[in-house]
Amino acid sequence: MSRPSRLQRQVLSLYRELLRAGRGKPGAEARVRAEFRQHARLPRSDVLRIEYLYRRGRRQLELLRSGHATAMGAFVRLRGPTEEASGSGAPGTQPDNAGGPRNPLNSTGSTENPLDGR
Repeated sequence: MSRPSRLQRQVLSLYRELLRAGRGKPGAEARVRAEFRQHARLPRSDVLRIEYLYRRGRRQLELLRSGHATAMGAFVRLRGPTEEASGSGAPGTQPDNAGGPRNPLNSTGSTENPLDGR
């Protein structure tokens, strides 16, 4: 196997630094590992994307080292057992066309509440 390129060495160094900086912060190590694993299959020829992700990782490292970060997480929408495989909407929500008009005015334009007549 050939020697790693300069960019590969930088990425591996960033990985180690992020793991060290994330010690003691809930979710940080798992997030770093997951993020690197997700992008591990990028082709070596996609240098622009790799450099972009490297710069993004450097910024995240600075945030972790700044002392203001107490934890690290990600916003992930998990599919519930009631959600359809098509992924249309969150569990328990109705489609956009169900439930009538989107604004508080009913179809006649008045704000009358049909339940109490006001």
